[in-house]
Formats: sequence, structure tokens, C-alpha cells
Amino acid sequence: MTASSRRRVFALAVVVAVAAAVGLGSYLIVADGRTAKSAKEGGKGKGGGPAVPVTVTRVLQETVPVRIAAIGNVEAFSTVQAKARVDGQITVVNVREGAAVKKGDVLFRIDARPYEAALRQAEANALRDAAARDHSQSQEKRYLELLEKNFISKDAYAQIRTNAATADATAKASQAALENARLNLEYCTIRSPLDGYVGRVLLQAGNMVRANDVNPLLVINQVRPIYVNFAVPEQNLPEVRQYMAKGPLAVEVTPPESQQSRPSGRLIFIDNAVDPSTGTIRLRAQFDNADAALWPGQFVNVSLRLFEQADALVIPSTAVQTGPDGQYVYVVSPEMVADVRRIAVQRTDGERAIVAKGLAKDELIVVRGQLRLGPKMRVQLAKPSADAS
Repeated sequence: MTASSRRRVFALAVVVAVAAAVGLGSYLIVADGRTAKSAKEGGKGKGGGPAVPVTVTRVLQETVPVRIAAIGNVEAFSTVQAKARVDGQITVVNVREGAAVKKGDVLFRIDARPYEAALRQAEANALRDAAARDHSQSQEKRYLELLEKNFISKDAYAQIRTNAATADATAKASQAALENARLNLEYCTIRSPLDGYVGRVLLQAGNMVRANDVNPLLVINQVRPIYVNFAVPEQNLPEVRQYMAKGPLAVEVTPPESQQSRPSGRLIFIDNAVDPSTGTIRLRAQFDNADAALWPGQFVNVSLRLFEQADALVIPSTAVQTGPDGQYVYVVSPEMVADVRRIAVQRTDGERAIVAKGLAKDELIVVRGQLRLGPKMRVQLAKPSADAS
């Protein structure tokens, strides 16, 4: 055999050996009894698929408030319509629309010249009638002395006494007219009767106004403090009255789509009758509203706190799924296998659900990734939350 023939035979033998090794490789047995191919797929879930990445959290046990949720409407603590109390022409508008005012601030001034003249006339009349009264009283004293000495008749003295009484009454009437003139002059300056915010100014300088006209000059709303009115189903009335009898009930409100802190107030009023058309009872809460976060006419989400529930099982609301047989969650075992667990949710509180039964404290549940899960599927932690460690 030539050298070239020996090289061809050796190359053929190497090819056959490699092919044999490749053919047998698929059937190598590993220590746990699986084939090498199966061992390569060992990290996969049910049905040969990969483990499903999920986010989990633990079931917490804590004290949570029991609340009643409702939609409320904000109402001003006081509303005043500013109107003129005398006739005249507006000379000064001393307020800006929408501005805050203090009690006693000047809002409008009405032309006071006619009332100043009327005041001077009333003062003069009061002085005249007071002098006439003093003269009649001194005359009555002199005639009384004459009567006691029998120098005049009783009828003559009675006439003098009547004149003195008439003069005294006339003086009192003049004094009352003087006080009324002073009031009319004071009414020419319209002041704010309370702290609040003004609305639209309906009349400007130069307009004529009449006393107690139908249309107000402006409206002032007091917003510190402020009311929130809301209604709850009549089924909640007994427990609201029960807990209100034990002490003030806290009320929190949240303006829709607001990221601000939730103002807190207290329940101050329960209506004396249920509305038969809606089956609800009207309630009212009062808030200090120091930062004016609540505004009259605004709609807000109301949360009436009844009491504190101890040792409640709390989970995120996103963990709860709903199926044909009711509500359930996926519980993750220590072997990282997720299984379905039927639960009963007592109520929801914002983004949290309070579980009545079906779970235990510190169990791991899936809060994200449920759509890819099924019973007995393996999972892996994608982004475990802080309390799942």
C-alpha cells in the first residue's frame, strides 16, 4: 500500500469515528437519569416552556381603617350677597374680582353728598327740638310752683305739662332721625361682612344702585373653614350613627386626579331623613381648609373612616384576578411554582385589597405577570418588590 493510500484510509477512519460520537451524544445519560438533551431543558416550565418571569410580594398583616367611599360636593361655609342699603351712584369700586377680602374691607362707595346734607339737616332739627324741650320743661317747673300757690288753675298747668311732654317726644323723634341719617351716611360705604373670596363684580363705578335691589353687587364665599356634602347608602346609616356616637368621625377628601395631600376634616351632620328617591342619607363634613385646597362647587372623592381593623391581611389590588369561579390569586411556593388560590376579598381600600379568607401572612403572591401563568407553572422572579426579599 502506497503512502497516499494509507493517508486516505486514515482520514476515512477519523470521519467514521466523529460521526459515531455525534450520533451517540444525543443519548448520553446524566446523573439524575435524564438524557443530555433533557438536562439542557431543565430550567423550563410546564409543557416544556421557559419559567415565567413574575413580580411577587408578601401578604401583609396590619391595622387598616374601615372606610366608606363616596362622591362629595364642596360648599362654602358662608355665602353673602353684597347689596346696597341706600339709593345712589357708585363712585368707587375698591375690590378686584376673585380677590381675597377680610372682614371690614371696603368694597364699594356710594355718592355720600346727599346723605351728608341730610345728616346736617337732622342735626339742626335735633338741636332745635332739644332747645324747645328744655324750654318746655323749665316752663313746666315754673307753672308747677304757681299751681302749688294756687296762682293758676289745674287746667292751665295741665296744658303746660302737655306741651312739655310733646316737646320731649319731638326731641326724641328728631334724635332718632339724626341716628337714621348717620346710618344712611354709613351705608354709603359697603364693607365685607366676613373673610372670603369675591366673585364677579356685577356693577362698576358710575352705575346707579337701589336699596335692597334684586341683583347683588357681588357674592362673597367664605372658604376657611369649608363644608363637604356627600351621601351614603341608607344601609350604612346604622354603623355611621353607631360610631359617630362614640366620637368624631374623620373624613378625608381627594380632588379628582389630584396629587396633593388629602385634607382631613370631621363629620358634623347627619340629615334627619333618608332621600326616598335615591335611598341615600345626606352627610356633611367640615374642614379647616387653611391652604384653600378645597373650593366651593368642586367635586371630590370622600372617604369616611369608621374604625380601625386590626390584623387585617392586605395585598395589592393588582394581584386579585377574577375567573368563572370567583376571585383568585397566584401563590408562589418555595420551589418557585405558582398555583391558583381561591380567595374572598372583604373590601378594597385604594390600591389595596383586604382579604377575608384564602391567604396567610407572609405568603408570596404574584402581582404582575399573571396573564402568562397557569396552574403548577414554574416562575422566576423578574423584579421582586422590596418586601418580597
